[in-house]
Parts: sequence; structure tokens; C-alpha cells
Amino acid sequence: MTDMSFEEAVKSRRSVRGFLDKRVPDDVLKDVFDIARWAPSGTNVQPWHTCVASGEVRDRMRAEMLHRVSNKEKVITDHPGDGKLGEPWRGRKRACAKVLYDAMGIEWEDKAGRGRAAMRNFELFDAPHAAFLCMDETFGVQSAADVGMYAQTLMLAMTAHGLASCAQGTLRNYPDMVRQEFGLAPELKVLFGISFGYEDPNVPANNARTIRAPLEETVQFAG
Repeated sequence: MTDMSFEEAVKSRRSVRGFLDKRVPDDVLKDVFDIARWAPSGTNVQPWHTCVASGEVRDRMRAEMLHRVSNKEKVITDHPGDGKLGEPWRGRKRACAKVLYDAMGIEWEDKAGRGRAAMRNFELFDAPHAAFLCMDETFGVQSAADVGMYAQTLMLAMTAHGLASCAQGTLRNYPDMVRQEFGLAPELKVLFGISFGYEDPNVPANNARTIRAPLEETVQFAG
């Protein structure tokens, strides 16, 4: 584990989109997921169920995702995505995309380049591991927030152990594949995924840096 403060872990964690071909040791894997299970949840129900794909399983799932995307197979997710975004959220999303495309040398008008960048999601950005975060269908939005807290705890644990990560909504696109690969019951639904491993510093996309809205824009204090 690296020697960093909590503030350093929070501010240094970022979405990494290029990983080394280097598997995370099993003891480190168990450490970070053991830490994550201490995340808070309403009435301690711990609604998350996480499936971690490595080795041949990861390779098989990556190949299947790429096959489906290449063949334009219909995406049927377990949960609906976001609605149409207005401001300020639309502006923040476009700003994030611009930072990423600039780092990769892709012009906004370059649809082919943007398409190749999007395909990298299904290549898992070459990460040796992918975690699929699931939740039983009996739970709703409140418990989905609990899974979000679990995911943040997990990614901070990864950062503290010198690992990089990228949370990906696209990894929920083919939930049937996840259920089949891990032998999950049909009531377990896939929310999103996280690709993780060791960062490849030579990947241009990893030079992208985003900023956050000022405190006054997102937090109100009263009393």
C-alpha cells in the first residue's frame, strides 16, 4: 500500500484509460475488495454483488463485447440511462469529452476518431481486470446510491494500493453476458463496471485532467 493521506487519495484518483499488461497479485486484489466491503449502506443491507473478471474470463468477456459492438447488436441494459441533460450538466460533460479528445489528439469533428476512442471502452482500455457491480432487482434508487458509495470506497482502496481504475457505464450494456459468465441468478442486475490494473503512463489519454465545479456551485450551507 502506498503512503498517502485520505485527501491525496481522493484528489489523485482519476479515470485511467490505458493499462499495462500486468496482472494485479491475488493478495492485493483481496485486500482492496476486503476494504471496500466496509462501505456504508442504509440499514447495513450491503446490496452490492461484485463479479471480478481476470485472466481467461476477462479475455473471453472482452472478446464477446467487441464482437457484439462490431456487429451492432442491440443493447438491452438492466437499468435505464440518464435523461436528456440540460445545463450545467451538459456543459460539464462536453468539457470532459474535450479534455479527453485533446489529450488523444482527436478533433471534435473527427467522428471516426471519436468512434475508435469509444471502442476502447469495450477493450477495457487493456486493463487486466474488470469488476461488474450488480444489485438484486428488489432494490431501488436508494440502494443504488449505496452501491455508488461501495464503488467509491473500492476505487479509493485501489488508489491507495497503487492501482488505477476507470468506472464505466458501458460495461452494463450486455448484462446477460455477465450473468451467464458468472452463473448469476436472473434477479441480479448489472449497474456498471470498473476496469482496473496498473496505469500505462505512455497512453496519451492518461494525460487528460478534469476539474471540478467550485464549492459554491454544488453545495449550500445554511444556519
